[in-house]
Amino acid sequence: MKNKTMSNMSYCRFENTANDLQDCIYAIQDNEINEMSEYEIRGAIALIELAKDLITNYEDNLLEGIRQSELYNNKNN
Repeated sequence: MKNKTMSNMSYCRFENTANDLQDCIYAIQDNEINEMSEYEIRGAIALIELAKDLITNYEDNLLEGIRQSELYNNKNN
C-alpha cells in the first residue's frame, strides 16, 4: 500500500473529500490561485495527479462498488 495519510474517517471520506474538492473548484473559479504558497502549489499539483489517477485507474472500480452498494440499490429501486 502506498503512503497513507489519514485525514478522514472511513465512513465519511468520500463525502468530506467531495466537499473539499468543490471548495478547491470554487477557489479556482474565483481566481484565488494566483497567490498560492509553495505548500499550496505542491498540494494543487498532487490534486491534479490524484484526479488523473482516480479517473484513469479507479473510476470503473468505484462505479461498480457504488452499483453493488445495498444503499444505492435500495435508493434507486
